[in-house]
Amino acid sequence: MDFFSTQNILVHIPLGTGGYDLSWIEAIGTVAGLLCIWLASLEKIVNYAFGLVNVTLFAIIFFQIQLYASLLLQLFFFIANLYGWYAWSRQSSSQQALLHIRWLPRNKALAWFAVCMVAIVLMSVWIDPVFAFLTRIAVNVMQALGMNVAMPDLQPDAFPFWDASMMVLSIVAMILMTRKYVENWLIWTVVNVISVVIFALQGVWAMALEYLILTFIAVNGSRMWMKSAHERGSHALAR
Repeated sequence: MDFFSTQNILVHIPLGTGGYDLSWIEAIGTVAGLLCIWLASLEKIVNYAFGLVNVTLFAIIFFQIQLYASLLLQLFFFIANLYGWYAWSRQSSSQQALLHIRWLPRNKALAWFAVCMVAIVLMSVWIDPVFAFLTRIAVNVMQALGMNVAMPDLQPDAFPFWDASMMVLSIVAMILMTRKYVENWLIWTVVNVISVVIFALQGVWAMALEYLILTFIAVNGSRMWMKSAHERGSHALAR
């Protein structure tokens, strides 16, 4: 279908050298992503529906532009969105209490911090061979399914440390969001700020603008969830 093609242009945006052709699929996927993050900041479970639309459309885009490792990351986010939808809607069998917003316990926060640091360092060193390995797996799977794809000519990562940071922190933030930990918004804020800078340096101005908007949403989400966690903590102490 023409809609799913990145060549089906919605509008030409005069940003950067030569401007930017925004396709229908990228536009709708981006709007879905923004709605997902905004609704998550409001603690609305429907955010996961928009999240599923976002990652599905972005996976299709990454397939067309031959970024297979990024496609695999969208598959992780798809599963995480399904789990988050389940976790947010599930009630405790013993207390019948909904999953609530709270801070990570200090020992868990330190453990996650250590995991992030180690993973970022390792991924910074191994990002090129890891992505090449994941790409080969993706290509082999798609070829086994009868798709006419070839192994792309992968270039070295332009920003290994920052790219690794964005990948690792995004995965951790998504996991923490499904469990309603406040820290997920703090991590998303860091990821979005890095993304704005990297995309701007690469001249992808439309994506830089998108992540600038996401930064403001993440900051607001941090504020709202901190307030909610504080109120719940105060109520618990009052009882």
